[in-house]
Amino acid sequence: MDLIGGRVESNAQAIGAAVGFAERVIAWQLEHGRHDLPWQKSRDPYAIWVAEIMLQQTQVATVIPYYRRFMQRFPDLAALASASGDDVLELWSGLGYYSRARNLQRAALELMRMHRGKFPRTAAAIGELPGVGRSTAGAIAALAFGARHAVLDGNVKRVLCRCFAVDGDPSGGATERALWSLAERLLPRQHVQAYIQGMMDLGATVCMRRRPQCARCPLAAQCIARRLGRVDELPRTRRRVPLPQRDVVMLVLHHRAQVLLERRPASGIWGGLWSLPESVPGEDPRPLCARRFGAHVLDITPLPAVRHGFTHFRLRIEPLRIDVDALDTRVAEPGLAWWPIEEARTAALPAPIRRILERE
Repeated sequence: MDLIGGRVESNAQAIGAAVGFAERVIAWQLEHGRHDLPWQKSRDPYAIWVAEIMLQQTQVATVIPYYRRFMQRFPDLAALASASGDDVLELWSGLGYYSRARNLQRAALELMRMHRGKFPRTAAAIGELPGVGRSTAGAIAALAFGARHAVLDGNVKRVLCRCFAVDGDPSGGATERALWSLAERLLPRQHVQAYIQGMMDLGATVCMRRRPQCARCPLAAQCIARRLGRVDELPRTRRRVPLPQRDVVMLVLHHRAQVLLERRPASGIWGGLWSLPESVPGEDPRPLCARRFGAHVLDITPLPAVRHGFTHFRLRIEPLRIDVDALDTRVAEPGLAWWPIEEARTAALPAPIRRILERE
C-alpha cells in the first residue's frame, strides 16, 4: 500500500493497519458510535443533505439547534425552494459561512425545477449541486442510499493520517489525493452506512485533534502513529501565521425607536445579510450621515468594541450609536431600511451585529 505524497513507515505496516480496519470501525460504531443525532432518525436525503451542509466547518453541538429550527421551518425541498432568501438567512444567522445557506436554497430551486423535487441518488449527481463537494456528496449518498462512496472530511483525514502514519499536509495536493485513494480502498462491501458514520464519529469523539483518547479507539492496536509515538504530530498542519486585524466603525443610527440596517452585497463576507452602515475609524460620521442617509445627527455615543474572527483575518468593530432627526428619505440609498429595534434584533444578521443591537 504505497501512499504517494503521504509516506508511511513501510508497506508491511500499512498492510497490517488495513487488515480488519473496516470491520473494527463498523463494530465500534454499532456499539459506541453516535445514534441520537437529529438527522439520523430517517434516511431522508433532504434531511441528511441539510445536516451535512451545516456540518461543513462547524461542530455538531453548534449545528443541532440550528438544524432543528431549520427543519421545523423548511421540512422538505418544496418548503425551502419557496422560502424567501431573508427567511433562510434569518434561520442561519450566527452559524457562519453564509454562502452555505444561499447554496442550499439555490440547490433546492434547481432540484424542484430540473428534477421535479426528487433528490439524486448518486454521488456524482449530488456533487453537481451548488455547495456540495466530493466528500459531502459521498456522505449523502452513503448515509441516505447506502451507496459505496468514500468520505474525506477533517475527522476522517485525522483518523487515516494517524492510523497509517501519513506525512504531509492532508489538505494539500499529493497527500490529499493519496488519502482519497486510501479511503476508497478501505471501503467495506457491506454496512457502508455504519462504516462512514463510524469514521466520522471516531474522528469527532475519540481520535480528536487534541488529547485523543487512544485507549478507547478500536484501531489502537493497528495504529502506526501510536506505535511510533507520533500521534501528537499527525496529521501535519501548516504553520499558522498571525492573522491580520481589520478595524471598522459601524453606525447604529437611531430614529424614533428605529434602527437603520444595510443589506450586504450578495457575495463576500456576510453576503446577503442585513448589517450596519460602515465608516472609517477616526472619521467624523456627520457628513456621511447627511450625504448617504439624509440624516441630521443629534448625538453620538461610542459603544463597547466587538471582536469577531474570520478564517483569514480578525475584525474589530467600533460601534457608534448615533441619534438622528430630520430624515430626508429621498437621499437614502437603495439597500437601506429602517427597522423597529425589536424586529431588527431578529433579522438575518451576522452574529457580531446581533450582539451590538442586543446591547442597545
